[in-house]
Amino acid sequence: MKKTTLLLLAIATSFCFGFAFKTIITKQPDEQATLKRVTGIGGIFFKCKDTKKLREWYQTHLGINTNQYGAVFEWYQGADSTKKGFLQWSPFKETTKYFEPSAKDFMINYRVNNLKALVNELKKEGVTITDTIETADYGKFVHIMDLEQNKIELWEPNDVEYEKMGKQMGSKTTK
Repeated sequence: MKKTTLLLLAIATSFCFGFAFKTIITKQPDEQATLKRVTGIGGIFFKCKDTKKLREWYQTHLGINTNQYGAVFEWYQGADSTKKGFLQWSPFKETTKYFEPSAKDFMINYRVNNLKALVNELKKEGVTITDTIETADYGKFVHIMDLEQNKIELWEPNDVEYEKMGKQMGSKTTK
């Protein structure tokens, strides 16, 4: 009985040491190598002369369910088809300063998974970050400039809260 107990103890100890050794010598994944950057488009924003008339035109002629901010397109995520995702489509007044310092009449919003880690990497790479990360119930946001001085909005979405907000506003999505 003593021999069996000692043998089992020796096997268990050997297994634990082997597991610990493997953990130590196995290379841990590099955060930068595993950092997923853009995961999709979160919004399309553009300037126009009359936002109300333009929203009405798109609703009448193209069937887009518009609201006071534009429209929201609903879709299901490829990685997990049980989770919804959203894309915001928004016409802005042609006099908006929101796209500055870009002189362009549009801005694209890209969805990301880990905004803080991505911003840290972009800073290391010399990308211009125009503001600090802002947090809302429906996600985190920051703005950057690309090589041609197009302002880009990065969004780490909270799609559950984004959907709740839309429902509270009485907005319908376009599917």
